Amino acid sequence: MQVIAHRGASKAEPENTIAAFERAHQLRADAVELDVRRTRDHVLVVHHDAVLSDGRVIVHTNFADLPSHVPTLGAALDACQPMWVNVEIKNDPNEPDFDPSDHIADATLDELSRRSEGDERWLISSFRRETIDRCHELRPSIRTAWLTIAVAPDTATDLAASGHSAVHPWFGIVSREMIDAFHDVGLQVNTWTCDDPDRMRELIEWGIDGICTNVPDVAVTFR
Repeated sequence: MQVIAHRGASKAEPENTIAAFERAHQLRADAVELDVRRTRDHVLVVHHDAVLSDGRVIVHTNFADLPSHVPTLGAALDACQPMWVNVEIKNDPNEPDFDPSDHIADATLDELSRRSEGDERWLISSFRRETIDRCHELRPSIRTAWLTIAVAPDTATDLAASGHSAVHPWFGIVSREMIDAFHDVGLQVNTWTCDDPDRMRELIEWGIDGICTNVPDVAVTFR
């Protein structure tokens, strides 16, 4: 079971910050999950929401004008070493930075491809199925996973046939049968965002592959 620090060690430090990523390693997490968006001047940055706390929209703001705690994707990936990284690409049709052409997917792949660590260090996920489809099409050597709050009966076979590596369901919908169904077609199941120790134990007993959590120090005790 892999312990994936949700936006870094976000219970101990502000989420999606260099401090949160570094603390995740100190707390013995295996991986970090982080969120990628783009600025007005096309810089990839790590921030969960499309809008800053002061009301400014990130995609309408130049990188130099962002708060100092918002890192570039490159700086975030550096801070996550030596852990592997789940890069969640934000491209929601209901948010102001939505781009149906998925340019952010192309830009994210370009950033990962320029790095020397190797594609095995990355896993790209998104709630937008078209985004991970594009990532897999452009660079199949990087693992891809679909984030979801609902799983249809044919989801496992569909994701496997499309070449994806995993599904990332909300922990509240995960069952032993769901995990078995995805394992049967060779896909991993990494769940989000579980902070409850009792639920962690249950998921591990069922064979979950990864738990994304705000408290990686709690999750590592069950490995």
